Amino acid sequence: MFKLTPLLLLLAYGFVMYRFSVWRTKKELDEKSTELADRKLKELTDRMARALDLDRIRVNIYEIAPVNGLAAPDGRIFITRGFFDQYRSGKVTADEMASVIAHELGHVALGHSRRRMIDFSGQNAIRMTLGGILNRFLPGLGWAIASALTSLLAAKLSRQDEHEADAYASALLVKSGIGTGPQKSLFAKLEKLTGSGSGSQPAWLLSHPKTAERVAAIEAREARWLPDD
Repeated sequence: MFKLTPLLLLLAYGFVMYRFSVWRTKKELDEKSTELADRKLKELTDRMARALDLDRIRVNIYEIAPVNGLAAPDGRIFITRGFFDQYRSGKVTADEMASVIAHELGHVALGHSRRRMIDFSGQNAIRMTLGGILNRFLPGLGWAIASALTSLLAAKLSRQDEHEADAYASALLVKSGIGTGPQKSLFAKLEKLTGSGSGSQPAWLLSHPKTAERVAAIEAREARWLPDD
């Protein structure tokens, strides 16, 4: 007879991990962020807000050094201090920063930021279950195999989310009159800015698509959007 107790325990574990992750993320962001105050960027976010029929788009500075943008599960948009410093030093333009904000808005609008929290807790539950089963047959290796398989699945889902957020950002940038040029030019800079150096790794191991793939996808969308002669 199938026993429900292990399944119920895993569901309970997943729910508790989800709630804890949301609480921990919100606490961290509340303690280490302030609202962005930059005249040029506000002009650009106001243009995007009008395109979305919103009163305003609030952007926050997250006080950490890595170059990144992120969308919180509660819908807030953040640019890291490290990214903002690159903009202030002239290495990133205002339009390119706007493309980052548009991308993060895409994660919020498409439900990625909230779903990723659920995915994180679900992945832990899957990892524990699969690891426990495999370890019975492959002692010492089961946990490693389970971890690798769940990481590959998470990377694939993340790459899909990034492509979808890129598409949302492209459409919003075009509608706002900013265009996709800054989106593409920023991609050319990102590897150097972030120090990722990930070009040599197989694409299926990366949580983000390769730069060339992202630019090609934007250009393919542009070609579809161009009016017929």
